[in-house]
Amino acid sequence: MSELSQNKMGTKPMLPLLLGMSLPAMFSMLIQALYNVVDSIFVASYSPLALTAVSLAMPMQMVSISFAVGTAVGVNSLIARRLGAKNFKEANAAATTGIILALINWILFLVIGLLFSGAFIAMFTGDSQVVEYGTQYLSIVLCVSVGMMFGNMGEKILQSTGNMILPMLSQLFGAIINIIFDPLLIFGIGPFPQMGVVGAAVATVFGQICGAVFVMVNLFVKKHAVKISFKGFKMQAQILKNIYAVGVPAIIMQSIGSVMVSGINAIISLADVAQNLTNAYINAFGAYFKLQSFVFMPVFGLTQGTSPIIGYNYGARNKKRMYSALRIAIIIAFLILSVGFLVFQIAPEWILSLFASGDTAANALMLEVGVPELRIISLSFFFAAFGIMFSALFQAVGKGVYSMILSFLRQLVVLIPSAFLLSKIDLGVIWYAFPIAEIVALLCALVFFFRLRSREFKMLDRPLEQ
Repeated sequence: MSELSQNKMGTKPMLPLLLGMSLPAMFSMLIQALYNVVDSIFVASYSPLALTAVSLAMPMQMVSISFAVGTAVGVNSLIARRLGAKNFKEANAAATTGIILALINWILFLVIGLLFSGAFIAMFTGDSQVVEYGTQYLSIVLCVSVGMMFGNMGEKILQSTGNMILPMLSQLFGAIINIIFDPLLIFGIGPFPQMGVVGAAVATVFGQICGAVFVMVNLFVKKHAVKISFKGFKMQAQILKNIYAVGVPAIIMQSIGSVMVSGINAIISLADVAQNLTNAYINAFGAYFKLQSFVFMPVFGLTQGTSPIIGYNYGARNKKRMYSALRIAIIIAFLILSVGFLVFQIAPEWILSLFASGDTAANALMLEVGVPELRIISLSFFFAAFGIMFSALFQAVGKGVYSMILSFLRQLVVLIPSAFLLSKIDLGVIWYAFPIAEIVALLCALVFFFRLRSREFKMLDRPLEQ
C-alpha cells in the first residue's frame, strides 16, 4: 500500500475520510437501485404477469448475487486487514485468489441456470405464462452471470485498498448501459426486436459485463496497492480459510434474503385468497423490494466505505479510530433511513404507481394492499440502521459469523415464523414481522458488540509481543 493510502486510512480526520470513502460507493449503489427499479417499471409496463414472473425469479437471482458479493466481501476484508498489518505478500495472494473464485462461482451458476430455472419458478405458481416468463428471465441472468461475478470481485479488491472511485465508475457504467438497453430490448424500439422479459434479462447481463470489463481493465493495467499475478501462483488453504471465514457468512447473509423473499411469497401463495389478490400481494412485495433499495443501497454503500477503514485500523491496532468510524457511520445510516421512512409514510401511493401496468383493476388492487405494506415495513428502518452497521463492523474485523447470525434473525428465524403466524390473523398484517425481526436482531447485535469490546477489542490496548 502506498504511503498516501496508509496515511489516509490511518491518520486522516474520520468524517472527511468516511465521506470520501463512502460517497462514491453510495452514489454507485443509488445508480444500481435506480436501474433495478427502472427494470421492474419497464417489465410491469410490458405485462403485469411479467412483473410477477420477475418477482418470483428474484430470490434465485439474489442467491447468485450473494455468492458474488459474499466471496468478494471475504476477499475485501482479508486484503484490508493484511494491508493494515503491512503484510503485502498475503494481500496480493488474497486478491489473486479472489479472481479465481469469481470464475468458479460463475461456472456454478451456469450449471444451476441450465438445470433448475424452470423448476424453481414452477414451485410458486401454476400459471403457465408466468412460468414461461420467469424461466426465460432466470436462465439468462444465471447462465450469463460472468459479468456480475468478476465485476463484484474487482470492485471489492479496489475498495479494500481505499480506491472507491473506480468501483463507482464501474457500477455507474454498467447501470447506464442497463437502463439504456432495457426499453430498447423489452419493447423493440428502433432497430431492436421486441424481446419482452428476455430483453430485460439481456440488458441486465450486458450491463454487468460492461461494468466488469471496465473494472478488470483498470485493475490489471493500472498500479494499485495490491498486485494480481498468476505466474507461479498456487491456491493456499490458509488464504481460502481466511477469505471464507468472512465470505461464507456473507454469502449466507445475502442468500438469506432470497430465502426470505421466497418464504414471504410462499406464505402469500398459501393464503386462502383469490388468485388476483395473490398476484397483487406478490407484485406489491416485489415492488417494495425494489423500492427499498433506494433507501438501503446508500447504506450498503456506506458499509463499503466503512469496512476497509475499520479493517485497516483493526489490523493497525488503532481502536480509537475504529470506534470513531463505527459511530459516525451509524449516525449517517440512521439519517438516511429516517428519510426513507418519511417517504414511505407520506407518498406510498405515488411510488407504487410507478409499477402500474395497462390493467387498471390489477393496479388498483396492488395499491390497495401495497400502501399499508410500505407504511408498516418502513417502521423497521430505524432499527435496521444500527443492525447493518454493526454487521459491517463484525465483517471488517473477521467475525463474519456474528453478521451471519444477525441476518438469520432479521430475515429468517424471526421474520418468517412471525409473518406466518400473523398471516393466520390477516394477510395484510404479515408486514409487522419486519420491525419485530429488526428489533430482535438489534438486541443480539448489541450483545455481540459488548462481547467483542470486552475481549478482542480490549486486547488492542496491549502492545504486540516481539
